[in-house]
Amino acid sequence: MRNICVSFIHAQQSGRELMNDFNRKVEDASARVSKTVAEAAERIEKEIPEFIKYLNDEVVPAVRQHSTKALRTASLKLTELADYMEQQKASRK
Repeated sequence: MRNICVSFIHAQQSGRELMNDFNRKVEDASARVSKTVAEAAERIEKEIPEFIKYLNDEVVPAVRQHSTKALRTASLKLTELADYMEQQKASRK
């Protein structure tokens, strides 16, 4: 009976040690993840103003330029279509 009790106590201690080791590993992993997330957030906060400046200085003007060019091209094509329709109408008379 004594051997069974000693074995049981030893098993309980081993189980506690395993759980303590597991908990420590989980806490370490959680701390590493938290540190990584904090560093990423800090970097993002630093880079946001530069990204906004890039959008305002480079992207917005390019979009406006291309939009204006597309409108001018569409305008020319519509003018050509209107001229063609007028010519077709005149040739039927």
